[in-house]
Amino acid sequence: MTLPGGEKNVAARGASTWRVFSAAPHRMFFLAGSAQIIFIMAWWAISLCGRYGVLPAGTTHLDPVWAHAFLMIYGLFPFFIFGFLTTVYPRWMNTPALPRSAYLGASLLMTSGAALFYVGLYAGTWMVALATAVFLCGWLMALRELLRVYWLANRRGPHERALNLALSAGALGIASFAVAAVSGKAAWFAAAREIGLWMFLVPVVFGVSHRMIPFFGSSVLKNYRVVRPSWSLPLVLVCTTGHAVLELSGLRRWLFLCDLPLMLIGLYHTVAWGFRRSFEERLLAMLHIAFLWFTLAMALYSVQSIVLLSSGRLLFGRAPLHALGLGFVLGMVVAMVSRVSLGHSGRALAANRLTWNTLIGVNVTALLRVAAALSAPVFVHAYFFNLAAAGAWLVWLSPWVWHYAPMYLQPRIDGRAD
Repeated sequence: MTLPGGEKNVAARGASTWRVFSAAPHRMFFLAGSAQIIFIMAWWAISLCGRYGVLPAGTTHLDPVWAHAFLMIYGLFPFFIFGFLTTVYPRWMNTPALPRSAYLGASLLMTSGAALFYVGLYAGTWMVALATAVFLCGWLMALRELLRVYWLANRRGPHERALNLALSAGALGIASFAVAAVSGKAAWFAAAREIGLWMFLVPVVFGVSHRMIPFFGSSVLKNYRVVRPSWSLPLVLVCTTGHAVLELSGLRRWLFLCDLPLMLIGLYHTVAWGFRRSFEERLLAMLHIAFLWFTLAMALYSVQSIVLLSSGRLLFGRAPLHALGLGFVLGMVVAMVSRVSLGHSGRALAANRLTWNTLIGVNVTALLRVAAALSAPVFVHAYFFNLAAAGAWLVWLSPWVWHYAPMYLQPRIDGRAD
């Protein structure tokens, strides 16, 4: 039996939830990204179990390694990146906040494209290409709005310029992947991977770190000296682009020419930003711990390149890649998204035990995946570490998603509209 007015009340609640959910761009993008955290790794864990004979092997129309690379580089982190940037760009450049119409379509298209991608893996490469095209349309819509804010602003900075370039490179990488899916040519996939990682993802995460870590430090630590050297951001762009070019040119033994400077830049900023002092505030320490992985990853890349040049041995395999992707990028996303979600839901900016433990879990996940790469040449059961890394991701990040995702559907607890 339906009570009088019951259907209207249900509709009103649904409309209210939608208004809250779509009231700010970070809500829509962050919720999609939170879902992807679970879906991507659950799919990859099942794929690994099939590869290692733990479960019956499934059949996909796209190489699972290609799919995994696309999902990790383009299908996960960009939701959080666009959610963050569409929120802070107007604040950084002192312009009005983006209206709902400016981010609604982009968010829905990117979410739809990501969902279609999974269908395409089993329906056919034509569906993968369609999903990639839909996703790219959403990406370009979001980028257009960010560029509009940039061009209309009277106050622009180097961070926005660097981020605009990196986001544009990401669009190029997605287009390259679409060509790879249709043609099946590994060269296009390699272009999508290297452009996505070195010309989009690493510059964006470094650029946001360069802009925000000193700011957060100055807001919680007494007598904190803000250090934002003007030379480091353009140098990072040059070195990451150089890394991509060398990798695609088959010159991996010379990567240290780009990676050593990146390692030194990371080390300099870790010290200058006050790594030790950051532990006075856990939410700040999370950012610093994640950023430390950038230096560690570039050190691994540098040593591997030098050894390859001198002996022809590929010493660490994919260990540097996963130190970078899991330790640095994933760690920074967890730290930054936790802070933004707390602040923009009206909650106190403090890391509770679950949030802190999630970053610990990210570090365990990164170490397990690095161990898988390091032990692969000598340990016949090294795949165990790979499976353990996927399991650790799901075990530690699922509670984090469960804790933060509802905030995007609920009104702010301080009564503000966004």
